[in-house]
Amino acid sequence: MTDERLTKERLRLWLRMLRVTRQVESALRERLRTEYDSTLPRFDVMAALSANAEGLKMNELSRRLRVSNGNVTGIIDRLVEDGFVQRIAIEGDRRATRVCLTETGQESFNGMAAAHERWVNTLFEEVTEADAHHIGELLHRLPTDTRTIK
Repeated sequence: MTDERLTKERLRLWLRMLRVTRQVESALRERLRTEYDSTLPRFDVMAALSANAEGLKMNELSRRLRVSNGNVTGIIDRLVEDGFVQRIAIEGDRRATRVCLTETGQESFNGMAAAHERWVNTLFEEVTEADAHHIGELLHRLPTDTRTIK
């Protein structure tokens, strides 16, 4: 394959990946909205907190989710209002707080996470286990360091 054809084929691959990602994300957003009155960013915050039972500082949470502190703060404010998250003062640092899921928040997240897994499974029902593994292996070849872009 010529360099130009290879470049075009890679561009088509990227566009296919982007289209599929957007379609799956749209379906998941809609399901979270209609079945749990929730959002994907809210789900992502709860997932990060669920994976860290001791909680996370707000800046740690922002860094893990790769979003601004302001975006996380608004989501955390609503989760606190709903009784799903609690803020814990960090001794010796009056400016910092740690946030963690409450028992109610963990229970709510567990239900959403189980549903999320079922939804993804349904969305990918035409993909065999072998195909899923192979596609995953191929995707691992893609660079994760964007500094390599020239």
